[in-house]
Amino acid sequence: MLAGQTVVNQESSGNGGDDAQVPNLEDRNFSPHTWAELQELIAHNKLADLRRKPSDLRRYRQWSDDIARVYGSTINYLCREKLHWEPLPASTLADGPLFACKSSSLFAEPDDFKVLRNDWPYGLTPDITHLVVWLKNQLPIDSENGDLTPQSRQVIDDFIQKTFTRHIGGGDAADRVLWFKNWSSIQSIKAIDHVHVLVRNVPDTLLREWTN
Repeated sequence: MLAGQTVVNQESSGNGGDDAQVPNLEDRNFSPHTWAELQELIAHNKLADLRRKPSDLRRYRQWSDDIARVYGSTINYLCREKLHWEPLPASTLADGPLFACKSSSLFAEPDDFKVLRNDWPYGLTPDITHLVVWLKNQLPIDSENGDLTPQSRQVIDDFIQKTFTRHIGGGDAADRVLWFKNWSSIQSIKAIDHVHVLVRNVPDTLLREWTN
């Protein structure tokens, strides 16, 4: 992927706090996240409490292992098969892929980001859809805790409002969109910046429009 080499697998096992205990549960004992619960977790930045359904988490782990055997890493798979982004020659194995951006400003150019459905969403009630916004640019974060800076949050929030909330429309549109970015210590895919977007009761036509 990088100058004929394979990107080192920079994905951690953490994708929230589910890995240690959820795989040992049965689906019948798992309660999916409701919209109200998600609002609470995101508002208080308790992102480590987000969980997948046990059977989904087990399948995700197996899928990750299979992808690593075929592509070398999930990063390689994402670049080649999902994002169709070619890393720059200056990319290194240690730091992961770098991409040519049309603009240095976040979300200024459509070619510099891509919205996709999350193939392995958290365990959510059926009315909720989990999307991911992948970025070629790097999001500024706090070097001490790995969380977003206030400036980054504002830029992302403006993008979410423009791209998702306004398109949903209606008086309750703002209550049907949530977003978050996992801090570095709990990210499963660290090398390519991405923002999670959750939408509620959104028609498939709009979902297809967002994900092209």
